[in-house]
Amino acid sequence: MKKTTLTATALSFGVLALGTVAQPAAAQTLTAGFASEPSSVDPLYHNLGPNNATRKHMFEALVGEDANLGIVPELAESWETSDDGLTWTFHLREGVKFHDGGDFTARDFLYTACRIPNVPNSPSSMAGFIKSAETITAPDDMTIEVTTAVPYPLLLTDFASFGVVSASANGHDGPVEYTKDGCPGIDSYLDSNAYNDGTATIGTGPYKFVSFTPGESIVVARNDDYWGDAPYWEQITIRPITNAGARVAALLAGDVDVIEKPPVQDLERLRNDPKVNVVQGASSRVIYLHFDHVGEPSPGIEGTDGKNPMKDLRVRKAISLAINRPLIVDRIMGGLAVPARQLVPDFMRGTDPEIALEEPDLEEAKRLLAEAGYPDGFKLVIGTPNDRYINDSKIAQAVAQMLTRAGIQTEVDAMTASVFFSRRNNYEFSLYLAGWGASGAGMASPLRALVASQDKDKGLGGTNRGRYSNRDLDAIIEEALSTVETAKHDELLRQASRIVVDDMAILPLHFEVTPWALRAGLTMDPRADQHTVLTTVRPE
Repeated sequence: MKKTTLTATALSFGVLALGTVAQPAAAQTLTAGFASEPSSVDPLYHNLGPNNATRKHMFEALVGEDANLGIVPELAESWETSDDGLTWTFHLREGVKFHDGGDFTARDFLYTACRIPNVPNSPSSMAGFIKSAETITAPDDMTIEVTTAVPYPLLLTDFASFGVVSASANGHDGPVEYTKDGCPGIDSYLDSNAYNDGTATIGTGPYKFVSFTPGESIVVARNDDYWGDAPYWEQITIRPITNAGARVAALLAGDVDVIEKPPVQDLERLRNDPKVNVVQGASSRVIYLHFDHVGEPSPGIEGTDGKNPMKDLRVRKAISLAINRPLIVDRIMGGLAVPARQLVPDFMRGTDPEIALEEPDLEEAKRLLAEAGYPDGFKLVIGTPNDRYINDSKIAQAVAQMLTRAGIQTEVDAMTASVFFSRRNNYEFSLYLAGWGASGAGMASPLRALVASQDKDKGLGGTNRGRYSNRDLDAIIEEALSTVETAKHDELLRQASRIVVDDMAILPLHFEVTPWALRAGLTMDPRADQHTVLTTVRPE
């Protein structure tokens, strides 16, 4: 066996590495205002940013990602791979306790792997994160052995993406055997209600579950038996405050100590307020438009005699040319964004430096529409959340205005994130705005989720709600996902990125730069994945 590096090369995000504060403090409480509420505190229910950020307080992964998305030890303190790259051996951390006092062992990871593809009613499954594993076994209580059919360079990134749950807290006290076709002896799995009411919300993290009141708060308390550095705050309350102005007002009134996503238009005022500290960092999140590549007729389109114009590359190109990305960054985002042409920013692996940002060209957009058979345009509705991404509905409105100038009479259908994701998953939009925060896997992260053909068995296309399918692209993505040699892996990702751009499979708009605002005297570590992890909040 050969030893692997325990931490990935840090990416140049210009943000601080994740740190914890060692000193505990008596009766210290922290209240945070989140822009979006998690759909559940079940760490395996929904692969969604607010859920993943919240789970980091209570549930830990086998390996973690620091603020720069580098891999760091967590429940596994070391690991190694075989010479052929097909076997990974993880050595678990000794002495880790669950919140109920039970010992963390390999059995709990096996149970977690069993539950992931079987979470009832999951709107966005995490099954893709374990699809590469042919076998997962436990030679002893403190060792996990994973085999893959082919070398798989992204296994650590996948395993950093979900938290480990307690088998006993889920009602399973016997041994656990994991197989890809199901786990013998486990006939059913608790649904997320058992986590939302606290019954199964037993993790190993720095904070313990206290309560979850949907629409009101999530409360966690310091885990005094935590294996790592003692958390600074005795109790943390997370309040969903979806209205941006209300979040700022709550901070200025002293009702909360930290808020995420302060409005762009308020940042200058907040920076000049002696009662406030603003921190920000570059992110890996791309805001994009996704086309309906299949439906005919397609929802929200009129004036095409039932045809779906989004299936025509010329129409997709026209839409791209009609959009002035730098203007959106300047006017809507206040400079807190970087215009995008590819699906991850250029400081991440797999981007092609030869792909230049497209210049807007309204006349060429009109010409392409006429060539495609729509000289008078058509009517279009863009679906968008209004409380999930920075200025999401305003961006959609700006896009609508730009498309209308090109001849596509466009309206915006904006709604809360929970409604939006439900409708998106039911394919109710011909064009919708959403975002994707890439992991340390770089370009591989959005490629396999957003544009790979939907294939549940392979764990591909899980968020491809435009149903784009390109077999040549699929072949390149799958080859990249089985190529360990770094230079070849990255070149395959670049090839895939070029296909996505040339075929307009999906339309990147910009990458977010993420701000947080805190009461004066506090600071925190901004994360490239935009997760608000309150364990990093501490006095300056």
